[in-house]
This record gives sequence, structure tokens and C-alpha cells, in this order.
Amino acid sequence: MSLTRLTLRHFRNHVATRLEETRDFNILVGENGAGKTNVLEAVSLLAPGRGLRRAQPAEMAGRSGDGGFAVAAELEDGAVALGTAGTADAPNRRNVRINGAEGPAARLAEWLSITWLTPAMDRLFAESAGGRRRFLDRLVLARLPGHARNAGRYETALRERNRLLADPDDPDPLWLDALESQMAENGALVAAARRDLVADLTRAIAVLPEQPFARPALEYASETPSDGEELRILLRNNRRRDRAAGRSLTGPHRDDLAVTLAAKQSPAADCSTGEQKAMLIAIVLAHAQLTAGERPRLLLLDEIAAHLDPLRRAALFERLAASGAQVWMTGTELAPFEEIAGGSAVWRVADGVATRA
Repeated sequence: MSLTRLTLRHFRNHVATRLEETRDFNILVGENGAGKTNVLEAVSLLAPGRGLRRAQPAEMAGRSGDGGFAVAAELEDGAVALGTAGTADAPNRRNVRINGAEGPAARLAEWLSITWLTPAMDRLFAESAGGRRRFLDRLVLARLPGHARNAGRYETALRERNRLLADPDDPDPLWLDALESQMAENGALVAAARRDLVADLTRAIAVLPEQPFARPALEYASETPSDGEELRILLRNNRRRDRAAGRSLTGPHRDDLAVTLAAKQSPAADCSTGEQKAMLIAIVLAHAQLTAGERPRLLLLDEIAAHLDPLRRAALFERLAASGAQVWMTGTELAPFEEIAGGSAVWRVADGVATRA
């Protein structure tokens, strides 16, 4: 299966855009601000979460509409229909439909495996741990659809526990027991899935060529117990400390992805922007080798070829072709994609209008 048709209605600057007759490589070309990344963002909404820009639904609605938007996709020429929409009367809610029936956003992961790289992620390793956790969770979700459910349940219980801990009155210990049990059960699953993925990525990266992309060394930096019961006891015993801090100080929401440039034994945060980008590409390429399965796989690569030399571009395209994933890429001009353009679907994008080249 692959994504064969994509329709956008009043989505950002796209009033009515339809992309069809897609191929393994799909290229969107146009000036900055034309609406290329908006197409990738629309595709990213076919996965659980807030998409590649982490925007609220109200921010995605085009100015020319009634305050809502719609994104619809067909897999394998209509065999599966996925859709998501926002409305003016519920601006912070995103509705999801799967084959015509309403459902939770978490179920989208059962149909598509989606990963992305954007220019905003180039400094991922030098910024907050929260961004790296989201990146890691996106990679896990691309393999394990149930990860969204486990992470969502953990976050819900975490927010409620933090609310109780911040209450000046003594919180109900039985209610805390229930919340901590939910955090422990789902938190242990979240941490275990992350650890397993990092271990698998490490093995996949080890067999990739050292050049032309920098080889990263990965570690899941975590103090979260692997056993759910152990985590539950730890949360219970740390109530006094957490209440003084006003938040929960133990759990997978505190963990991190530690990345090192293997050749230099240098933390990724201390590397150049170019080295960090190369390591990100290496991780995504290794991950693409791990996610082969029954679900269609999509890679969304925003401005990926702009700052790569011809050697690295050729290596990137070769490895992407070997991954078996459907790839969506953007660029300001077609020249960097010339060697693959003949076998690709290419659209010229201008002012929110996509025209097949």
C-alpha cells in the first residue's frame, strides 16, 4: 500500500489542492512561502499527534474559509480512506475519520507509519530534552502503533498527579495510588519501547557505511525502572519530594536520547550544525530499515537536499530508494533532484496551488 491521493481544503494557504498519481518519490518545488511544507504538514496529520509543526488545529485553518480545514487521503487508490479536520466551533480539537467512521487519532498509527525531518530539527541535539523525547517517540510510533495509546495514558495520569501534588490541601492518597498505578503500567511500557528502539537503531547504524553521513552513537538516558511495580513504588515513596518540587521528578517524561558523534567521541550538542544534520539523516535512514511491515511507510523530508553536496545527495537518494518507503521531499528548485526527477512525481507549488510538472 501507498498514499495515492491527498486532498487539502482550506488548509493554511491551500484552498483546494489535490495531489494524485503519486510515486515512490514525490517532490514539491517552489519558492519559500509557496505552500510546500504545508503539504508535508497535512500528510503528517495522518499520524497521531500535532504534526510536524506541532500547531493547534486553529492555526491550520486557511483565512479564506469558515475557520475550519480538512485533509483527506486515500491509500492504494481508495482501498483505505483517512481524514482529519478542524472546525471553527471546536478550534482546538482535531476530528479523525477512518474509512468514513469517526475514531481516535491514535488509531491512525494502525494504518500509516510516518517519520519526518525538517530544518527546525537541525539543532535537535542542542536544545531541550523534550524535543528529543518527541523525536524518539515518533520513531517508536512508526513501528509500534500502540505506543501512542501508552504514552497518552501516561501523560494524562502525569498531569492529574501533578495537579494533585500542587494542591495546597493534602491530596487523596487513594486517588494518588490509582494515578501512580496507571503511570507505572504505561510508563514502563513507554520506556521499554524506547529502549528497544534505541538498541535496534544502534545495531542498524553499525552496519551502515561510515561515509558520507556521520555515524552517531545512541543511548537511552533513563532512570526509569524497567519494572512497572518498581516504578509504582518509587512514585509512591517520592510523593513528599515531588510535592515540594510541584511536579513529578521520576518517569519516562524525564528521560533523554543521548547522541554522540562516534568518530570524534563528541556529544552531538557540541558538533557543528552540519554534523548534527548528518547524524539525523543517518538515524532516519537506519530507522527506515527497521520499519518494513504491513503498514505503508512515509518519509517526509523538508528541504533535505538543499545543503547536501552531490555525493551525499546521491547516497541519500540511493538509500531512500532501498528503504521501500514512500518519500515526500521539498525544495526551492528542481536541480538538486535532477537524477531522480524522471521517475518521480513532481509538483510546482505557488501561492497554495500545486501543479503537476
